Amino acid sequence: MNEMETKEDTKLCPKFMKTFEILGRKWNGLIIEVLLNNGPSRFKDLTGAVCTCSDRVLVERLKELEEGLVERRTYVDSALIEYALTERGEAMRPLMDEIHEWADETYGAKA
Repeated sequence: MNEMETKEDTKLCPKFMKTFEILGRKWNGLIIEVLLNNGPSRFKDLTGAVCTCSDRVLVERLKELEEGLVERRTYVDSALIEYALTERGEAMRPLMDEIHEWADETYGAKA
């Protein structure tokens, strides 16, 4: 912060803060990544892909993400339930690609 800036000037945008509140929650980024890579997925497929996350926590995170990034799809006359990205969730693809690129540069390319 230079002499002319005050703490007031450096406040973060509420939308930016909300975004990182969502993405910063453990497992949310991985859930989004799985749905970006695999498309609509059943709960059991998500538990297999995000294998160190407990079922209880995965349910909580999916409910949080259903507030705009993920949709829960149910089908008439079927017990099938899938989770898929909404348009807003799908719009995160370039961001996630950039995160992959940054991670490769920072921690080394994938083996």
